[in-house]
Amino acid sequence: MISPEKVDFSTISCTLRSHLNRADLHLAAALLAGLGTAQCVAHLVALDATDAAVAYRLLDKQTAVRVFQELDAAVQAELVRSLQSETVIDAFTQLGVAGRVALLDELPAIVATKLLAGLSKDERQSTGILLGYPEASVGRTMNPEFLATHPQLSVAQTIERLSSQLERTEQPGLIMVIDNERRLLGALKLSKLLTEPAQRPVAELYRPSPSIQATDAEIKAARLATDQKLSLLPVLDQEGRLLGVVSLPVAIQILEDAEERRTARSAGAEPLYRPYLGTPLRQLVKARITWLLVLAIGATLTVKVLSSFEETLESMVVLSLFIPLIVGIGGNTGNQAATTVTRALAMGDVRGSDFWRVLLREVRIGAALGSCLGAAAWAITGIIFDPRIGLVIGISLLALCSIAAAIGGVMPIIGKFFKVDPAVFSNPFISTFVDAAGLIVYLSVAVLILG
Repeated sequence: MISPEKVDFSTISCTLRSHLNRADLHLAAALLAGLGTAQCVAHLVALDATDAAVAYRLLDKQTAVRVFQELDAAVQAELVRSLQSETVIDAFTQLGVAGRVALLDELPAIVATKLLAGLSKDERQSTGILLGYPEASVGRTMNPEFLATHPQLSVAQTIERLSSQLERTEQPGLIMVIDNERRLLGALKLSKLLTEPAQRPVAELYRPSPSIQATDAEIKAARLATDQKLSLLPVLDQEGRLLGVVSLPVAIQILEDAEERRTARSAGAEPLYRPYLGTPLRQLVKARITWLLVLAIGATLTVKVLSSFEETLESMVVLSLFIPLIVGIGGNTGNQAATTVTRALAMGDVRGSDFWRVLLREVRIGAALGSCLGAAAWAITGIIFDPRIGLVIGISLLALCSIAAAIGGVMPIIGKFFKVDPAVFSNPFISTFVDAAGLIVYLSVAVLILG
């Protein structure tokens, strides 16, 4: 049953598109004016870039700023390319520092430079600090605005010091305690601060807090924040000075984005980060074509293997009937191992130093799986066709499952070593690689047993 919310969304979306297509801008503006910020965001991302830019310009100034802040960086970048510079700079200056950095990463250098020129000196400095950290590091994600106090101050002095900062801080519930050189000492909850005597020193109230280096991967910071349920995770430089914080909602979003990337790449595509129907066709093609080309090149290995054993297949045609079985089981075994290890890497259960442990473990798992499948295939195939054919299938599955599981298990670790997303080495790549290996094993065993 279709929910009323989906019906309303579809109706409004169709009406908005109709108004824009007919250039009835007054009607489109009136329709958008009756929507909340979240609804405006949902309808904008569902439009193509040109219509989205037109619809955005129909919003009143305050709504436009709020909507722009809620959009993903990729959608913001598309909007920037379609809007006049005055509108863009005004919206850009209203973003938080981390939001500006995410948007600048999506834009050409000439556009990014122009946007930076529209910021104040302090805003350019804070944005530049974030831009100096490696891509996908927590330094790019952190918020440099936070509440901080010193241990020698009293409760009353701290409250007076922080009162002017509360309005512009996203997570005022936690206060960082730093020394005179900005080195992190710990953290203090605002609720606890407000319940203590006015003259009590902060040094007696704060507790040590987990922290992370600015150059560490953002996914590592996100896991730390979510695992320990930290409302704010302090981000430090190499000397222990406090640079910024990562809030729990941001950490959750990082993990969700990482899962979306892993899911998409395991299927041989790139994540879209926006609704399917609102994504331009060129972006959909771009998200898929690269991996299809890689897989097509890899598939030539399979063709080469088949051509090398052409005489064997011609002399015993029955062998060709089992090629889909061999290839399918080998690919599935490799994919299972790759998916398991990729997730273990993402969760921190497996590290690069565990390469040999994973390899030996997956060989044993593959051998156990291959023994079970091989015994079943040998019995069934031997009865239906020929005992020797059954022996070929059984031995091939035993060897191939061991090889496929080993390859699938270690490739994500190799990818992580070379700083490549382990998900890239997942299903499509493993399937292509194991297909060729499976045929070599299968046909080689056939030659040895059948002559």
